[in-house]
Amino acid sequence: MTLELIVIGKTDSKEVAALVETYARRVNRYCKFTLTVLPDVRDTRKLTPRQQAAAEGAAILRQLAEGDFVALLDERGEEMRSVEFAYWVQKRMNSGVKRLAMVIGGPYGFSDEVYARADARLSLSRMTFSHQIVRAIFAEQIYRAFTILNNEPYHHE
Repeated sequence: MTLELIVIGKTDSKEVAALVETYARRVNRYCKFTLTVLPDVRDTRKLTPRQQAAAEGAAILRQLAEGDFVALLDERGEEMRSVEFAYWVQKRMNSGVKRLAMVIGGPYGFSDEVYARADARLSLSRMTFSHQIVRAIFAEQIYRAFTILNNEPYHHE
């Protein structure tokens, strides 16, 4: 299975980018992991939040293929503990999913079209995080999931 993390826009923080890269390297020990950074929408001052989400949504949809399992990181998504998330990932792998696309949207969330295409919605917390820092947090959770599935001593419970 290929796991692809799709995000909108480059991060402004070298530290966040370095953390994401660190966890991406670690996850690649377990499965093919790719990070796809879609360009920021231009001239956002001229757009409403809904229009910006629609433009970002069109870019996201272009990245998806038929047969992809698409999971959105969404504040209204399902919350789960790290162990539950690990088993959630394992279930996708066992079901024969070729590509699991995990998507972090922009600051205004997702368009209706992206929500319609999604197979799942996940939430890291009921708290709000910047769409920049959530990349590092979620990349770490993906890595943690694989260490749990492989009975490695990274996760303590």
